[in-house]
Amino acid sequence: MKGSFTVGVLAGDGIGPEVTAEAVKVLRAVEEVIGPSFRMQSGLIGGCALDATAVPLPAETISICNSSQAILFGAVGGPQWDSKRPELRPEQGLLQLRQRLGLYVNLRPARVLDSLVGLSSLKPALVRGTDLVIVRELMGGIYFGNPRGIFAKNGERMGINTEVYREHEVERVAHRAFQLARLRRRKVTSVDKANVLETSRLWREVVTRIARSYADVELDHLYVDSCAMELIHRPTSFDVVLTNNMFGDILSDEAAMLTGSIGLLPSASLGEHSALYEPVHGSAPDIAGRNRANPLAAIASSALMLRYSFRMEKVAEAIEIAIEKVLKRGVRTPDLPGRSRPVSTSRVGDLVAAETKKILKSAKFRKT
Repeated sequence: MKGSFTVGVLAGDGIGPEVTAEAVKVLRAVEEVIGPSFRMQSGLIGGCALDATAVPLPAETISICNSSQAILFGAVGGPQWDSKRPELRPEQGLLQLRQRLGLYVNLRPARVLDSLVGLSSLKPALVRGTDLVIVRELMGGIYFGNPRGIFAKNGERMGINTEVYREHEVERVAHRAFQLARLRRRKVTSVDKANVLETSRLWREVVTRIARSYADVELDHLYVDSCAMELIHRPTSFDVVLTNNMFGDILSDEAAMLTGSIGLLPSASLGEHSALYEPVHGSAPDIAGRNRANPLAAIASSALMLRYSFRMEKVAEAIEIAIEKVLKRGVRTPDLPGRSRPVSTSRVGDLVAAETKKILKSAKFRKT
């Protein structure tokens, strides 16, 4: 398979560099077997960028991202930067990058693997077969609305955050959700709080209108509190969950626990011309540098990159199958309890890379 792809690698803080290194290792395995060249360009973001340049998103990193076809991201943040002003917190680097690149939709798949069904927070009979994707709007809502801040008035401080949604912001993310549903089980659950919030009333109106263009896809609406309950009560009923920025942030972490560990879940942040791929988990500073982090979410994020940015569907599937096979053999990082002794971050990467090579070299793969 010929071709050359430019990938920006922003490993970030905490366990970010460790898990990102394993994702790159698997991409190099793909490169070795079937031939596409991945040209990696590394940049600073978050706390490490603050330490080196005094800003969370340096101009050099922006340039790298602008010249890359896709971005592989690790994690940002840590207690050593908690005292920074809000605009200089590590997380601002990621928020600014999303805005600059126009990454308006975030896909967060959550699938319960048979080999890990016993690790879920729910009973196996309830959670087995869960396979859903949360489609989260990423550039609007309360995370970006103005006015915002902490102000003093009449001798008392008050905090203000503003929830804003424009019609076109809802339209474009809704189209993405319905298009994705057509490739899956043809069901969209739109989540809002339309009984209380005006932004949610607009959201529901627009999603209902967009749904008319997708008559082959079923649409239902849930309030966010009901959705949170139903994710625990009957998780297998969901296919594509469409929701706003804050609700999607919260619900996707809830969905992660259905799978057994947040260390398993990848994500894709997509715009019209750019894309960023990252594990759902954070920087986990308590285990950073100890070779104990679970790299599977980062590796799975690289598979999403192959699928959505480089249109290498079969190769993406090969990586995902490799992950499943490694887990079926009982391989576990410390976040995944098991009968055997936990293995290291780098060892998991080695095993998935080796299994990926084996699949790519197989006669079955070469026939597809």
